[in-house]
Amino acid sequence: MQRDDGFDAVVVGSGPNGLVGAVTLASAGLSVLVVEAASTYGGGLRTESLTLPGFRHDVCASVHPLAVASPALTDLHLESPPDVPSRSPSDSTSVDSDALAWAYPDIPLAHPLKTGAVLLHHSVAQTCEELGVDGERWRKLFAPLVSQAPAIVEQVLDPYRVPPAAALVPGAKFAMAGLQSAHRLVGRFRGERAAALLAGNAAHSVLDLRQLPSGGFGVLLAALAHAKGWPFAVGGSQAIADALVQRLTSLGGEVHVDTRINHLDELPAAPIVLLDVGPHQLLAMGEGLLPPRYAKALRRYRYGPGVFKVDWALDDPVPWSDPRVARAGTVHIGGTAREIEEAEGAVQLGRHPERPFVLFAQPTVVDPTRAPAGKHIGWAYCHVPNGSDVDMTAHIEAQVERFAPGFRERILEKHVMGPRQLHLHNANYIGGDIGGGVADLRQLLMRPTLSPRPWSTPIPGVYLCSSSTPPGGGVHGMSGYLAARLALR
Repeated sequence: MQRDDGFDAVVVGSGPNGLVGAVTLASAGLSVLVVEAASTYGGGLRTESLTLPGFRHDVCASVHPLAVASPALTDLHLESPPDVPSRSPSDSTSVDSDALAWAYPDIPLAHPLKTGAVLLHHSVAQTCEELGVDGERWRKLFAPLVSQAPAIVEQVLDPYRVPPAAALVPGAKFAMAGLQSAHRLVGRFRGERAAALLAGNAAHSVLDLRQLPSGGFGVLLAALAHAKGWPFAVGGSQAIADALVQRLTSLGGEVHVDTRINHLDELPAAPIVLLDVGPHQLLAMGEGLLPPRYAKALRRYRYGPGVFKVDWALDDPVPWSDPRVARAGTVHIGGTAREIEEAEGAVQLGRHPERPFVLFAQPTVVDPTRAPAGKHIGWAYCHVPNGSDVDMTAHIEAQVERFAPGFRERILEKHVMGPRQLHLHNANYIGGDIGGGVADLRQLLMRPTLSPRPWSTPIPGVYLCSSSTPPGGGVHGMSGYLAARLALR
């Protein structure tokens, strides 16, 4: 499908946004080339044996509530092999028949407290039973959102789309809660259980929890836990990238790894170029091609805190004090809402909290393929100031030990990555910021610049499609999908 004078489209970067953008273009009949600087495609979707042989760890993204809710990914039906009638089963270039599969934990999320863990169940009613005095308040907040979750998610992930009339009411209900700070939303609750549960979800925003719209992140993620679940990709997050590449190659597209692009002039000629890179990388790649005003706007783009990540190979399951936590795929470790707010606020001030808020995942709860028989893996990170070189391993493990005494005795091997190592792994993770830039109200509107078409650039035919464009961070592929749709128009 390659044209005599090049490709119809070239995509730089093979993260989820770049790959979804490439598949979107290829599905429209274009010949597409994806180039990736690393030796493995996938970006934040890579899975590697970071500790010991047989233990498969997700290098970055691991839990995927947005992936199973995103229109860009669900419309591709990656769970089923693509229908490719033009290729015979004996064709050596045909795609692998193995399809993407999801593993859903019985309990999407657990939040340990001194008084016992609070669980976020698939069922709103069952969760309300966990929350005691605040059960009815939780129901009033989430029941309307969960019933309209598809319409709300589509609006959040495609913010420039004019919603149909039927989506206006659920969208308004979400906005009433979502455009608040987590601190204010948490203040609705009288007990510590519901407050901690919502604060932990809101901490995914990597914002000060007194800042807008940190509450929106918490509400959206909790609603998705109820409506869709928080699954793992069976075999690791690399399976998502594999499925996207298989779909792309089935449509005639190509992926070239170990191909670093320093300047746009190095790309083969193509009418469409999608860049799964951040604003600062675009400044370098477009040197001499960008108008001064646009370049100045890109230089003002702000990156947020980084993360410090630890992966463990474990001899046995994590010994949680509350044994129900062992059934949860994701665990928020940080204590009360006040503790979480203080820890996240300290990071925003450039400090390293003694007791950080820790996001912990235990994939082998539902996917035993990720470790040798009888063994397990654990994955966790905490937020740290951008570019930090402080080793937070002991702080993270101490937080786990608070609610799982004896955890350290289960560790066979560990692997750590601070902000600088994460940045080396993925050039889009500036200073360890895995979300592609601060997601406060200002930068949600100016991502990366204020424009009705933020994916377009002043260079004809060149589009940005990274998480530094709407709708922002997360494994949803929408930035690539929306950039590709704009390019096709």
